[in-house]
Amino acid sequence: MTKSLDAIEKALAEKILVIDGAMGTMIQNHGPSEAEYRGERFADWASDLQGNNDLLTLTAPDLIRGIHRDYAEAGAQIITTNTFSSTTIAQADYHMEDLADELNIAAAKLAREVAEEFETEAHPMFVAGVIGPTNKTASISPDVNDPGKRNTDFNELAQAYGEAAKALLEGGVDIILMETIFDTLNAKAAIYAVRKLMRERDETIPLMISGTITDASGRTLSGQTTEAFYNSVAHGRPLTVGLNCALGPDALRQYVAEMSRIAPCYVHAYPNAGLPNEFGEYDLQPDEMAEHIGEWAESGLLNMAGGCCGSTPEHIGAIAKAVEGKAPRKRPDIKRVMRLSGLEPFTAGGSSAADEDAA
Repeated sequence: MTKSLDAIEKALAEKILVIDGAMGTMIQNHGPSEAEYRGERFADWASDLQGNNDLLTLTAPDLIRGIHRDYAEAGAQIITTNTFSSTTIAQADYHMEDLADELNIAAAKLAREVAEEFETEAHPMFVAGVIGPTNKTASISPDVNDPGKRNTDFNELAQAYGEAAKALLEGGVDIILMETIFDTLNAKAAIYAVRKLMRERDETIPLMISGTITDASGRTLSGQTTEAFYNSVAHGRPLTVGLNCALGPDALRQYVAEMSRIAPCYVHAYPNAGLPNEFGEYDLQPDEMAEHIGEWAESGLLNMAGGCCGSTPEHIGAIAKAVEGKAPRKRPDIKRVMRLSGLEPFTAGGSSAADEDAA
């Protein structure tokens, strides 16, 4: 049964909630073949399908169900759907645009099934419907020789995001999770689409908005600092805002701390299990990752924690133990003033939220 916003906020007030880990890592560990991606239904599909992980929801549901269960058994209370690429835009790579709704609905039902299997009165479970950033960017040209060129626009993105969110809700998710945001304009299109859906349905849909700091510059791919990113998405009135992917916990900490200082809503973080090695694999062990995130929790930075690329149920189990019994972050009382952003934040009066907190 879908949870209310009140139920989610009650859980957040009581403890640091644990988000599950990487879906892609677990699928890669199982190593499904092209034939397994196709299944019987898509045996004669004209294009290659290996790598379309979301399709496994339909062709190998037991595999996806098993991954959800592994994370739930490890201690995750928030199960995320296998829908990172389940938009018409992303599925176009496989000529499967028409399957987007079905993928979202089926994935939501699978995650809901597992959540209800592990739920108890003392251990509520929640399902977050994942909307990935798509493989297109509204802010950056795909052609270095033509800075004004774009391969998508706001309206196309908003339509795709809105359709995905509607299908996820039909499948029974509690939360819409916009994750791995590298282009804030894409995120704005997703926020617009979901807020429009809220008006049409006359209900509040809890939002998790998760940006990605791409490298040591401390900025998103579209150039924003953490605070500028938050200022740009705050109008979405998210339940939680935070960071995921790209960096390991050692490099991500300073940006999580900044988000914790400036955001009046709840804050989440789920970093990669370190940086990939020369073979594209992740070496940070569960105990090492848990040590970092346990310190974040001890420092009062978190309301939700989990893992992204390279993380496994072992990582999530270690993180769950590391945050157990630690008080969730207290939301700061941020002064209400005009806050704007380009690549940098701008606050009317001249000081950022972080400056005010330090003062």
